[in-house]
Amino acid sequence: MPLDPDAETLLAMIRAAGRPPFETLTPDEARRAFAAGRAAVQPEPQEVAEVRDLAGPGPLGEIKLRAYRPRGAAADEILPALIYFHGGGWLLGDLDSHDTACRHYANGARCRVISVDYRMAPEHKFPAAVDDSVAATRWIIAQAAALKIDPARVAVGGDSAGGNLAAVLAIMARDGELPPLAYQLLVYPATDMAMVTRSSQTATVGILTTPTMKWFIDHYLRGPKDVSDWRASPLRAADLSGVAPALVLTCSYDPLCDEGLAYARRLEREGVRVTHLHYSDQLHGFVGQGKIIRAAGTALDMMAAALKKALWPPPPIEMRKGR
Repeated sequence: MPLDPDAETLLAMIRAAGRPPFETLTPDEARRAFAAGRAAVQPEPQEVAEVRDLAGPGPLGEIKLRAYRPRGAAADEILPALIYFHGGGWLLGDLDSHDTACRHYANGARCRVISVDYRMAPEHKFPAAVDDSVAATRWIIAQAAALKIDPARVAVGGDSAGGNLAAVLAIMARDGELPPLAYQLLVYPATDMAMVTRSSQTATVGILTTPTMKWFIDHYLRGPKDVSDWRASPLRAADLSGVAPALVLTCSYDPLCDEGLAYARRLEREGVRVTHLHYSDQLHGFVGQGKIIRAAGTALDMMAAALKKALWPPPPIEMRKGR
């Protein structure tokens, strides 16, 4: 399938700007380049009722958080929540880089969203990001009353590296290491650090290519033994049955495509309710490029709708009959 013309435009813009591939840069240079490009590709952020910066306790100090209240929701209304982990190869990204997406999910799903600024590689290698994500999730759910969250309707989600973390947390919640979760939103997630799939070995087009993904993994993991740890590679978990229902988004121009598809198929095979949304003409990261790639807004709308359906129970039959 040919690449979406909007995605072709994005790649032409990157070439014209002369931005080198991330794997040719130092981590700090890559972070500066990643931050500098956001204004050109991200749409205007939606208005929400409230945005508030918070901090929760972590293994090595405070973890920065950002809480969103959807448009039209009262300050004291108890709402479901999405705990969100940003993408960026466990090395890039922060609360600001995914602010636009978090606002979209909050309004579209009518839920509170709390974004987590976990520790980054290479300064903090695996499992630091996992440990921070676990600590933040525990604290958020423990503070449900103060945060005006319904603890029985909490989802986890993230894109790319963040999707990896969300999938890991869903397994931990199934195993009782975290409170139960209602849903997992996995946007082109990394699920296997071994890079043995066809797509992981042959991706040459886009923002994330095979060499770029290898660069991220090499910075994230401590060594080869971490590859087989399911907290790094959730696809390698012995059993996925009983984890929270999921939406998994994949796209063809992405080294993570095949492992995301394999994860969705395993979830289904092991009895987990899963929705698989595939874009055959898109590249990794397109959801965050809505100023250029028009399909991004549609994808966010569909994912927010699925999240809303999962977190908001249907009305009683009597109400549906108009009684």
